[in-house]
Amino acid sequence: MSMTIIEKIFARKVGLDSVTPGDTVVDVDMTVLIDLQFATMWIQPNRIHDPDKLAVVMDHAVPAPTIKDAAGGPHARKFVADFGIERFYDVGRHGICHQVIAENGLARPGEILACTDSHTCAAGAYNTAARGLGPAEIYSIMCTGTTWFQVAPTVRYELEGAKPNTLSGKDIFLHIADKYGDAANLNLEFGGPGLAGIPMHDRRTIATQGAEVSADFSTFEADDVLARFLDDTGVTGYDAAAPDPDAGYHDVRHIDLSALEPYVARPGTVSRNGLPVSQLGRQKVDQAFIGSCANSQLEDLEIAARVLRGKTIAPGVRLLVTPASQAVYRQAMRLGYLQDIADAGGVVTNSTCGACFGYHMGVIGPGEVCITSSTRNFTGRMGSTEAEIFMASPATVAASAIAGYITDPRNVAA
Repeated sequence: MSMTIIEKIFARKVGLDSVTPGDTVVDVDMTVLIDLQFATMWIQPNRIHDPDKLAVVMDHAVPAPTIKDAAGGPHARKFVADFGIERFYDVGRHGICHQVIAENGLARPGEILACTDSHTCAAGAYNTAARGLGPAEIYSIMCTGTTWFQVAPTVRYELEGAKPNTLSGKDIFLHIADKYGDAANLNLEFGGPGLAGIPMHDRRTIATQGAEVSADFSTFEADDVLARFLDDTGVTGYDAAAPDPDAGYHDVRHIDLSALEPYVARPGTVSRNGLPVSQLGRQKVDQAFIGSCANSQLEDLEIAARVLRGKTIAPGVRLLVTPASQAVYRQAMRLGYLQDIADAGGVVTNSTCGACFGYHMGVIGPGEVCITSSTRNFTGRMGSTEAEIFMASPATVAASAIAGYITDPRNVAA
C-alpha cells in the first residue's frame, strides 16, 4: 500500500508493510526531557529503558530565575549521573531544546523523537517524526521506551517556484496559516520542486510552527540540502523516509513561493488572522523580540544584524534578542552579529525560552504591543492579558524596531 512520510516511519517502527489513518503505533528512538520536568513534581524512577535513547536539556528557565527552577537543577544532575545519561546539556552547554536537538544530531531521518515541549515538531525539518507530549507520557517513555500514536490523515504542501531572498520560513508559514487555518488531527508534509530553495533554518521554522495550527506531526521530505546539513552535523547511518508517488492525502495544497511577501499575524492566533505586512497600516510597537525555537537560529541573528547594522532602535522601543543556544550565541559573537545588534540599541540575552512563554527576560506589560518572531501570539502568552502580540519574521521584527511601528523589512533594506 502507498504511504506518506509519516506512515512510512510508523510502519517501520511496528514492523508492518503499511499503516493507514486510524492505526496506532509504538516505539521511540530518542526522548528528550527539559528542565521544567525536574522542577515540577519530579520523582526519581527506579529504572529507565535505555540511557542512550535519552537526553536532558536545560532550556526553559536558564539560568534559574526562581527558587523552584533552581531546585530542579540538582534533580536533573542527579538523574543523569545515577543512570549514566551522556547527553546532558547543562548550563554552559544549554539552549532551547529544539536547537540543541538539531545541533547534536538527536533528530534523525526516518526515526521517532519525543520531548516534553509542544514544539518538538521542529525536528520534522530533518525528516523525523517528532512530537511534543505531556510530562507524564514522557516519563512513561523514559521507563518503557514505547508510546502510542494514532495515525492521522496527512495534508501535503507542494512547494513551487523560487523563494525570494526577502522571504523567510516564518512568512511562508504565516501565509499557510492565514489561508488554510487549523490542522487539528492532521499531519503536515512538505515537499515539491520549490523545497530545494528553502534552507534548513527556514524549514525548521515552518516545522516548528506546525504546533500553532494544531498539527500532529509536521515533516519535510529528505533531499540534498538535508543531507549536507546532516553531514556537517556528523549524522550517519540513517534511513530517510520518502512518500510514495501515489500516497493518499487528505488534501494536496500548492504554494507558489515566488508570489509571497513578508507576512504578519495579528494578535490572538495565527490561523486565518494574517496579512502581508504592506497591508497592515501604521501599528506602533513597544517591544520587539527575536527568539524562540522558531526564529533564533544563527541565520535569524544574521538577518537581524544585517537589518540593524548602522541603524538605531526607535525611541520608546526595546529590542530583545535571544540566541537559540549557547553554541549559537558564541558563533554569533564571533561573527559580529551580537555587536551589530547591541550597537543599534538591542539587548542580547542568555540562550533560553525566556520571553517567548512570558516567563523571564522580557515579559510585556498591560497595554503594550509586542512584535515577535517567536512561536505564539495568543492573549497572555508573553505576559499581560492586556497586551497585544503580533507575529512576524526576524527581518520584520528588526525593521519594526528601527521604525517604531510594524513595517515591511524591504522598506528598511531599501
